[in-house]
Amino acid sequence: MADMEYRPAEEHDLEAICGLVRSAIAEMENNEIFQWDDVYPSKYDFLEDIKKGHLFVGVLDGDISVVFAVNKEYDAQYGNGSWKYPDSEYRIIHRLCVSPKHQHKGIAGKTLAHIEKALLKGGVEAIRLDVFCGNPFALSLYRDRGYEEVGAAEWRKGRFLLMEKHL
Repeated sequence: MADMEYRPAEEHDLEAICGLVRSAIAEMENNEIFQWDDVYPSKYDFLEDIKKGHLFVGVLDGDISVVFAVNKEYDAQYGNGSWKYPDSEYRIIHRLCVSPKHQHKGIAGKTLAHIEKALLKGGVEAIRLDVFCGNPFALSLYRDRGYEEVGAAEWRKGRFLLMEKHL
């Protein structure tokens, strides 16, 4: 596999990002994972992330193969977490999504490694995220990379684990 090129997402990427997410939603539903839908994540969510400089893409062979947001924004439900590193500088990963045509190639793990390395270089000490309890692929990904459960949140689609990793 060629090297992935990571870069900030731009407004001209928006249609490709939304297409990637729509195909990923269809693939999740084929696997009985009902985490995302036409309400969330929306085109507006991605546009706001782009405007704030929080959205990134991974490009492989000229094709956007992964998208993710990194910032310090969180829902009130994050208050349910017994965060292990409350005094550490942290960031939160949101909406990590690999295109179905690029899945099962280790891209999600490589992307997490890229995010972790970039954040550590920038002085960030911990990463937080939430993961849908009904998504066994995502649960395995994060657990295998050392993310630990610190609580749970209840949102429209059900129960999500709050997870954290010290870098």
